Amino acid sequence: MHFRAAQPRSHASKGSGIGKGAVGIDFGTTNSSVALAGPDGRVQLASFSFLGEAIPSFRSVLYLEQLKTASGMKRAHGYTGPQAIEHYLGAEEKGRLIQSLKSHLSSRTLTGTEVFGRRHRVEELVARILSDLRRHAEEQFGQEIRSAMVGRPVRFVGADSEEDDDFAVSRLRDSFLAAGFEDVQFEMEPLGAAYAYESTLDHDELILIGDFGGGTSDFSLLRVGPGINRRGRDASDLLGNTGVGLAGDAFDARIVHKLVSPALGSNSEARSLNKILPAVPAWIYANLERWHYLSFLRTNNVREILKSAYARALEPEKIAALMTVIDGDLGYQLHQAVQQVKFELSNSEQTEFRFRDAGPHSSTVDLRIPVTRGEFEKWIAEDLASIEHCVDSLLAVSGVSAQQVDCVFLTGGSSFVPAVRRIFASRFGSDRIRGGNEFTSVAYGLALRAANIPAGK
Repeated sequence: MHFRAAQPRSHASKGSGIGKGAVGIDFGTTNSSVALAGPDGRVQLASFSFLGEAIPSFRSVLYLEQLKTASGMKRAHGYTGPQAIEHYLGAEEKGRLIQSLKSHLSSRTLTGTEVFGRRHRVEELVARILSDLRRHAEEQFGQEIRSAMVGRPVRFVGADSEEDDDFAVSRLRDSFLAAGFEDVQFEMEPLGAAYAYESTLDHDELILIGDFGGGTSDFSLLRVGPGINRRGRDASDLLGNTGVGLAGDAFDARIVHKLVSPALGSNSEARSLNKILPAVPAWIYANLERWHYLSFLRTNNVREILKSAYARALEPEKIAALMTVIDGDLGYQLHQAVQQVKFELSNSEQTEFRFRDAGPHSSTVDLRIPVTRGEFEKWIAEDLASIEHCVDSLLAVSGVSAQQVDCVFLTGGSSFVPAVRRIFASRFGSDRIRGGNEFTSVAYGLALRAANIPAGK
């Protein structure tokens, strides 16, 4: 957890916020979105095509594969966003799918990765995603995009100090510049959501923003409203920021660990001589908690481990299901089912985790597991406690009581989780909780922020 003192926001260089429109970009761990604020104040959100449907977000992923040329030579080809997922799912021989790159920006030791014999810097990989994101937005908005107000978390995943956060921002800036941007200004992501909420107000308020992304949960306490805008925003309007490096991805991992992995044999045992031992090494199941890691298990070494485990297992049917998931590279489909059960538990006290998919060689995995909201909340209890402590510490450090906060605006996918909402309802009252456009409000507000920056400042 990390606190950053209130400080003046950086201003854009000449030309930002003028012309055809001002651009806000929310580059997320899992998904990204782009918004354009026109001179009339209206905001347009970019949309993207995925499996024939228009969606408001661009998956923050990069898929690299090797294609054979007419001469028989192999060359690397890359796809980003929704196209990356489509090509990954459709490929018989999987290439390399890279996601959650934002989570690595604060690391000084992770500088890059090797793909098909070539070393790629993290900034280069991020830039590839951002370049396509910019191109898609330019085609839709009908204008060249070289300037943008970009969101950043209060605390980057893996950052232990303000210096780590500054290092991550510098790498993110380099990535945007490499992607063809010329003027990039940064704003805290929860403040982007605050500006989106502010646009709906006819009076001033003291608000708490909770922004729940894929990798981080960020919180800001600030004053907003038309009166603030008229007099001009200053540093004292931002009372404080804080964040913690966990959010939706952590919740998903808990479901996989507690619900899915046991159904695939994580707790199963096997006979080895005169001993009863775990059937499968724990590290194999750890790869299930991030869906794209499953591809790393499709090796001859893992296949031999699982064949041996199947022959000795006390519950061979579970090992067989695991083998089907790995051989079929069904990580994406499995995690879609995880997302679905999380959604259903946000609306019902109990549901059933359902996953059925045919693997190779006509084998089929069929999981139907009842699960209650209470069980899920026990699994994420430690994460919830971290969020609670984060919010309480923000209030304490800012010298603000819960009663003084006029509104709590929650955004991001995990803001729908009832246990998350209860954290805020118990402190501020359910009548003060607001939401809306949970997946695009940050980009929306960042575009408004960019449009309001005076030229030349």
